[in-house]
Amino acid sequence: MKKYMFLFLLLLFPINTYALDSARSSIVMDMDSGRVLYQNNTHDKRLIASITKIMTALITLENTDVNKKVKVGKEVLKMYGSNIYIEVGEKITVRDLLYGMILRSGNDAALVLAINTAGSEKSFVKMMNTKAKEIGMKDTTFKNPHGLDEETRNISTAYDMAKLSSYTYNTQELYRQISKSKKYTTRTKGKTYIWTNRNDLLNRYKYTTGGKTGYTPKAGRTFVSTATKNGLNLTIVTLDDDNQYDTHEYLYEKIFSKYKKYRIVNKKSFRINKKLFNKEVYIKEDFSYPLTSSERDEVKKIIRIDMKENYSQKNQVGVLCIKLSNKTIKKIPIYLKKKKRLFNLF
Repeated sequence: MKKYMFLFLLLLFPINTYALDSARSSIVMDMDSGRVLYQNNTHDKRLIASITKIMTALITLENTDVNKKVKVGKEVLKMYGSNIYIEVGEKITVRDLLYGMILRSGNDAALVLAINTAGSEKSFVKMMNTKAKEIGMKDTTFKNPHGLDEETRNISTAYDMAKLSSYTYNTQELYRQISKSKKYTTRTKGKTYIWTNRNDLLNRYKYTTGGKTGYTPKAGRTFVSTATKNGLNLTIVTLDDDNQYDTHEYLYEKIFSKYKKYRIVNKKSFRINKKLFNKEVYIKEDFSYPLTSSERDEVKKIIRIDMKENYSQKNQVGVLCIKLSNKTIKKIPIYLKKKKRLFNLF
């Protein structure tokens, strides 16, 4: 009887088998602070497939005029998998190639961008790895600009790709614009292109602000997405996950319900007790951080003033340390406010 009752309940209330994280590696990171809000094998090194193209977009945007027209070379003839099918000799703007690469995951677009940005694929890959080190991607090695892994392989981690996603999203306005676009139309001399975004989370989850999908048989399905709700800007990375959209939507809802963004320091209202230091000081930045309701009471602000300290920044006289559960999460320099000089006109 109990068995039949259980089956009856399943028919009435079917269990969503994809309700939990089904990725081999995954992470949720706050893009503004870098705080990791959820993790699952985040430092395991894996093949990353076409989410490689986030780095390709970043290097292109930092080093190339997006309005420049480039001529497609014979390099596209060796590209396979997902392409936008540009032709040898065709002239197309860098901007259009970026749209084709992000929305349709064009491997041919990625290779053309690489060669026209750095002169050769090899030189471009070198730039990719240099940038990876610069932004703290310690477990990442790029071997190509597209993510195909039959001949060369790009290796990274969920953590490193979340850092890349955060950095690119925060520094590149055009990347934000492209990755959230559901459709893009452009024309060259002889062709019209209409591209729809392969990132279906844009249609499924209303808080989605962008992302990049990837797939190869060896890597499985890889996916980077971004979403914003109530001022909290998150990125999620999943590696090798057949149920990527369900996983991302589930994790976003879980984290958005658990964390809120709190402004901990306001630079305009920052003051210190004159008994501690009787000169006027200021800080240059606000500080906000994602916290649970219970964590709010665990935040402490500690001011350290030391005029004898040899700080690297001019006029710095101290540091404001923000701690959460006795762990320092932020250090903000404190500066001495210069007195305005009064000039005698007579």
